[in-house]
Amino acid sequence: MENSKSDHAGVAIMQHYRESTLRCFSLKSVFMDFSETALLGTEVVMNPEIETSNMNQTTISKPIEITGVGLHTGVPVNLRLKPAPENTGYIFVRTDLDDFEIPASVEYISHCSYATTLMRRGVVLSTCEHLLSALRGAGVDNCFIELDNIEIPIMDGSSEDFIRLVENAGIVSQTSPRHFLKILKTVEVAEGDRKMSVGPSDKYEIECMIDFPHPFIKKQGLQFVFENGSFGKEIASARTFGFTHEIEMLRKANLALGGSLDNAIVLTPDGMLNETPLRFDDEFVRHKILDIIGDFALLGMPILGKIIAEKSGHSVHAALMSKLLKTENAWEIVESNTA
Repeated sequence: MENSKSDHAGVAIMQHYRESTLRCFSLKSVFMDFSETALLGTEVVMNPEIETSNMNQTTISKPIEITGVGLHTGVPVNLRLKPAPENTGYIFVRTDLDDFEIPASVEYISHCSYATTLMRRGVVLSTCEHLLSALRGAGVDNCFIELDNIEIPIMDGSSEDFIRLVENAGIVSQTSPRHFLKILKTVEVAEGDRKMSVGPSDKYEIECMIDFPHPFIKKQGLQFVFENGSFGKEIASARTFGFTHEIEMLRKANLALGGSLDNAIVLTPDGMLNETPLRFDDEFVRHKILDIIGDFALLGMPILGKIIAEKSGHSVHAALMSKLLKTENAWEIVESNTA
């Protein structure tokens, strides 16, 4: 019974969108040519930081491209963001595999060790969290994400390049109200000393604490609230980080093959290899919040709730989202005019 309940709960979050999303799939050839002409008569919002309440859904105003390499695969990848109709959400499109689509949804999480990986019908999409964090942080609700390889490009290891991409494209306000996952009661998970919970709040807020035995990190904590462009100012530029003692292990596992000092902070036992300074004194905890936002974007809509994370990681994020969706009366979907 638990497996059955899990299966139903894993897709329940999408039921609100299911009919319209399936229409989008069947008419994909039309929507993938969605252009500025189709946006005439709608309001174009050029500010990439849109409030998370009292707004209609949004998409980007025109297609825009970027190229880079995958952090773990090390392979070149071309990425293109395209406008999408309302109620589409985020849909990855593998152009190297006959435009195979993988919706950005909790139900497609495959594994999440050093990055979040999605899989649908055996087709994999890896390291999606930084891009999804940028889209959620910029206030974009609907977007087609085309790529011609298995992994989203790592860029500089943060979400900053993706934020600039959205900024250059501009944002369009659509006609349907934005939907929110409103948290009604607290749900918690724990894996040893790694803990995470989500509880009621009238805002989208995150409280995060990390603890690493390194002189640059030690204990760091930060409280973050989505408001007034806060993602772009406080979170987007925080880079991913790793330790020199992990590099050999990762390479043996065919991971971090595209990693370099240009796309990660690499920490030695008593310092770091990077010559450029940290962007924030607490850049490490800020990047953890960036990852949380990206992973929770897989719920399909922004939340109205408070996340508290202690030493969390991608696997803990996935466990909490799964438990949340399976917990009866823990959430409801509300529209922006009622949120």
